[in-house]
Amino acid sequence: MDSLNDFLSDASSFIWGPWLLIPLLLSTGLYLTILLRGLQVRHFRLAFWLGFVRRTDDDAAEGDISHYQALATALAATVGVGNIAGVATAIALGGPGAVFWMWVTGMLGMATKYSEAFLGVRFRRPDAAGEQGGGPMHYLRNGIKGPLGVFLGGFFAVAGAIAAFGIGNGVQANTVAANVEEEWGLDPWITGLIATAFAAAVILGGIKNIGRVTSAFVPVMIILYVVGAAAVLAFNIEEVPAAFGVIFSDAFSGTSATGGFVGAGVAAAIRYGVARGIFSNESGLGTGGIAAAAAKTDHPVRQALVSMTQTFIDTLVVVSFTALTIVVTGVWKDAGEDEAAQFTARAFDEGLPGDWASVIVTVSVILFAFSTILGWSYYGDRCVEYLFGRRAVLPYRLLFLVVVYVGSVTTLTTVWTFSDVMNGLMALPNLIGLLILSPLVYRETRDYFRNRPAEDKPAESTTK
Repeated sequence: MDSLNDFLSDASSFIWGPWLLIPLLLSTGLYLTILLRGLQVRHFRLAFWLGFVRRTDDDAAEGDISHYQALATALAATVGVGNIAGVATAIALGGPGAVFWMWVTGMLGMATKYSEAFLGVRFRRPDAAGEQGGGPMHYLRNGIKGPLGVFLGGFFAVAGAIAAFGIGNGVQANTVAANVEEEWGLDPWITGLIATAFAAAVILGGIKNIGRVTSAFVPVMIILYVVGAAAVLAFNIEEVPAAFGVIFSDAFSGTSATGGFVGAGVAAAIRYGVARGIFSNESGLGTGGIAAAAAKTDHPVRQALVSMTQTFIDTLVVVSFTALTIVVTGVWKDAGEDEAAQFTARAFDEGLPGDWASVIVTVSVILFAFSTILGWSYYGDRCVEYLFGRRAVLPYRLLFLVVVYVGSVTTLTTVWTFSDVMNGLMALPNLIGLLILSPLVYRETRDYFRNRPAEDKPAESTTK
């Protein structure tokens, strides 16, 4: 196990090092932001209106689920333990300055997510069961002609099918088991069995079942967690300005050793901030294109706008609340990396009166992790369907359920590092494809806004 950990750690350090994925992710997000003229800011209101007010296109439009259900599925997959334990781990390894780089990743990532979702819908196609299949494996292969597109599409599908067992499964189950054991003393194997049973009840029903379930409870779980975190900040309101100050200053100067924290330089803040930011919002991984492809829509721009709101909600809202609770309460100073998973629970305990506060975190972890397991099971089975056809989907789903249990009793460090490696291997072909296909995204986005139909204009629609 030690040899495996060393290998995964070395691979993660290279993939997420200063010369490969971090500059590629940031530069791609910046390039797409400039190319699309800050679309994530200019059309932010329209994006929210389409996702949360209009919610769906005509029922006759191609697709399996509504705009809102596709967004809820994407949120389910991304608002997971990365928003709780992932943020804590980033601060434990990179200091408070890592939070700033998570914000940067989220802001630029909205343009990346938009482009992924656009291409996901643009190049989708129905499978043998009539369900829509889309995402990087399709737009890489069909958008980039020749052997390069075939190779990139296949590489992504393999990496995605495997990565689902880490980021969308093992990490989630592992963190749930650790939190439940600390809070209620329940053995991890029992937690694993319960989680597997509940996941099976939803996953085996496919995307329509997943869409119905996630659209019902994802908003509830986010509101529950944000309200709890807001209460922590309210009880520690005098510390909030200083928390923002240390986040911004440490992002560019590094964090000195203090208490149990051994210190971190600027490079560590950037590395872990970007890596955990991507782990949290998945912009650049390509998964947004998979969820978007299932939406009922007549134009890829509509669902792409809706999809980019997921990155905003995930990183600039949920992640921010987690980070601020950890920083304002100072718990990050007193514990090492191995205890990072419990940082947020301790922050709630110290930040709120009484002994019940950590229950909010434990319940949130359970809901966040369960929703992510549901979303990523769909991502994985779309990758497997691309590689092996519809016949491979059911066996994959069953194997996925087995790993829910295995993840509950696996060492946290191994699972986190494995997830970092597989996330990187997904992101590489996807980012290359986004850069190659960016002129297509630009042209069709420009044409849509030049000829936008009246029903896609909130002001006119709301006055009818």
